[in-house]
Amino acid sequence: MVQIASITFQNTDEARPIIEAVKADNPGLRVMDMPGAVKLDRDDSIVIRRESVEERIGRDWDPQELHLVLVSMAGNVDEDDDTFTLSWSHA
Repeated sequence: MVQIASITFQNTDEARPIIEAVKADNPGLRVMDMPGAVKLDRDDSIVIRRESVEERIGRDWDPQELHLVLVSMAGNVDEDDDTFTLSWSHA
């Protein structure tokens, strides 16, 4: 059974580059635009890459900054200096 990883961001100027990076790095991502928020779903996992966000914002970016625009998430969190991953795997 496939489980769905999900993350929802505020729909703000600060969040849009993160959302665009997630869309680019996660084939098969499903996007739901709502008033004030954007919900991103994907089977099994979603990966947010520091490098992808930095390319879009033109400055250094720490993956912890996503918490400033985060509304909710579903999945197990694995994070380091370069990525923030939501998944349902146990590996």
